[in-house]
Amino acid sequence: MALVWNLLLCCLAAAPVVFTVATTQEIHGEEAQQEADRVTNLPGQPAVKFRHYAGYVKLRPQDQKALFYWFFEAQEAPPLKPLVLWLNGGPGCSSVAYGAAQELGPFLVGKNGNQLNLNNFSWNKVANMLFLEAPVGVGFSYTNNSKDLSVLGDRITAEDSHAFLIGWFKRFPSFRSHDFYLAGESYAGHYVPQLANLIYDRNKGASKSLYINLKGFMIGNAALNDQTDVRGMFEYAWSHAIISDQLYNNLVKECDFKHENQTINCNTHVRGFLEECSKIDIYNIFGPICLTSLNRTSPKLAVAPRLLTPHDLWHKINKLPSGYDPCTGNYVEKYFNRMDVQRALHANVTKLSYPYTPCSDVISDWNDSPDTVLPIIQKLLSAGLRIWIYSGDTDGRVPVTSTRYSINEMGLRVEEEWRAWFHKSQVAGWMQTYEGGLTLATVRGAGHQVPAFAPHQSLSLFTHFLSSKTLPASRF
Repeated sequence: MALVWNLLLCCLAAAPVVFTVATTQEIHGEEAQQEADRVTNLPGQPAVKFRHYAGYVKLRPQDQKALFYWFFEAQEAPPLKPLVLWLNGGPGCSSVAYGAAQELGPFLVGKNGNQLNLNNFSWNKVANMLFLEAPVGVGFSYTNNSKDLSVLGDRITAEDSHAFLIGWFKRFPSFRSHDFYLAGESYAGHYVPQLANLIYDRNKGASKSLYINLKGFMIGNAALNDQTDVRGMFEYAWSHAIISDQLYNNLVKECDFKHENQTINCNTHVRGFLEECSKIDIYNIFGPICLTSLNRTSPKLAVAPRLLTPHDLWHKINKLPSGYDPCTGNYVEKYFNRMDVQRALHANVTKLSYPYTPCSDVISDWNDSPDTVLPIIQKLLSAGLRIWIYSGDTDGRVPVTSTRYSINEMGLRVEEEWRAWFHKSQVAGWMQTYEGGLTLATVRGAGHQVPAFAPHQSLSLFTHFLSSKTLPASRF
């Protein structure tokens, strides 16, 4: 080892100019790319004072992958605010099309995809917000090697997202020291803990340029544990009068939630369950469905709990929700397929052979999806990360019953018992805290995409999470 260091020092002493010039060129190149990514003429955008950027970060030199991002600086004092990466799930669905453009970004796509509306409850009011389309094949993210699309799964998604972050911080070095958080919903219940775990492990012994200042994560209506996810989904459907007593009792009697292979009787009852759910928006059981989308093809890819995956009808109920206007997803798809929008966002630079879709039509297989992420959550709680799990209580796809059962599986001691939390003098939901700092919070009257259905409450929830302050316990 001493010999290696001596050789390095010798080389550095012999050629200091070359080393300095190379480093300076690299820095200037990234600064130039950052400025090139700045978005200045986005069609339909309201006037704002904060800056935003969009473009590609190429991953490792040996592969041909590039992930697309859209980054919004905080509306006030961005150098003093934390940085948050938002991820949507699917897997195969876009954080730009959903999180940024329909839920919590500053610009929400308006009716018919012709304009952008300013979101008064955007999360960039309190944080710098980074939206990532991952893995390759999602949205504008691409690979020049088609084989990459056939080997995707949870592991590769985490690896590629981590590689993206290393490259992104190289382009935006001023944010490297900021407190960094992950957030997401749905199948991001897998993405977020797995990426957090990878960051945590890679941080050990990492150099300054590779260290990510991870402080915690927050996930909503999250797929966490197959067995309890399914059990809670059936129970929620019964308790909210979607399925009959008889069907619910048959599901409980005939289906073994612990195993993938089921009896013929179980499969028959599961099919009956999916038939009933396909008639409504399972992601917001009290909301309307988009009638103009009834004849549209649903996303092909959907990783369901293993009890449900053999059933074709699962894909019929796995359309994603679209906020108060159930057709918002259609407007978003139209907007991001506009050539002037793509030019403004520095997107689709390789001229993809397929149109932009909120959920990928080019990812056909998902090769690894663990039954549970609960051990990862427990590990990271023990490591001191701040972890909040929230649940919109009108979501029937990953309902609050599933989330409560999943958290109970971890056997954590309750530190603050179940109670209401308030926003603007009204009950915004209920919450409970556990040993290690885990917080579970519900959001009253919100569906699967909580920020779309309850923007006031979700911004309050997010703000309290970032500050590590407990949610308000009284009306005033």
